Amino acid sequence: MRSAWVIAKRELGSYFTSPIAYIFLVIFLLLTGFFTFTAGQFFERGEAALGAFFGWHPWLYLVLVPAAGMRLWAEERRAGTLELLMTMPVTAWQAIAGKFLASWIFLAIALALTFPVALTVNILGSPDNGMILAGYLGSLLLAGAYLAITCLTSAMTRNQVVAFILSVVACLFLILAGFSPVTDLMARWASPALIDTVAAFSAVTHFDGFQKGVIDLRDLAFFLSVIGFALFATNVVLRDR
Repeated sequence: MRSAWVIAKRELGSYFTSPIAYIFLVIFLLLTGFFTFTAGQFFERGEAALGAFFGWHPWLYLVLVPAAGMRLWAEERRAGTLELLMTMPVTAWQAIAGKFLASWIFLAIALALTFPVALTVNILGSPDNGMILAGYLGSLLLAGAYLAITCLTSAMTRNQVVAFILSVVACLFLILAGFSPVTDLMARWASPALIDTVAAFSAVTHFDGFQKGVIDLRDLAFFLSVIGFALFATNVVLRDR
């Protein structure tokens, strides 16, 4: 993994050598604060919990994670440096893992900067911090799943806008698969077994367990499977290129 880590450090450094990373962090924190305290009615709830905080993450990541990862491979293809990268003494898997880890660490930094929200709820009440930590773990895995899908779409095209749109559509499916209006609509014509199968692909359903402080192996397996499959597909696309 040494080669992958070298690539990860280079990619992570490239984020912070441009103002884009800082703009992203500011926008992420502002939107997080708005959805938590205003749209989520944090104070009106009167609860020592972060349901108003984590509940918006699947929708917040729907736009922000593809925006952070759309350049991963599309920029390499546009600039013509993909061929140069692949001729270096690294395997395709090492390059993919390095780029993915760099972006995931960047998203983890953005998520860690929301610690004032956790401090606020601890000052105002006595929350279950184990539940909060589980929510943060689930949020990080959710961001990783979205990022892996964005990594795949970025490898499929050299246009960052196209990669962004494709990843938003794919991630939106992971949300709507278990969304109540969608399952209620399917209930009119689909069998319960089919509805349960579609709902099993819902990122929101699996993320809900983490929000409740339950770390279920099935939820962990879901997110890790999405990440693994998307990165495997990225490898296939890049080798074909």
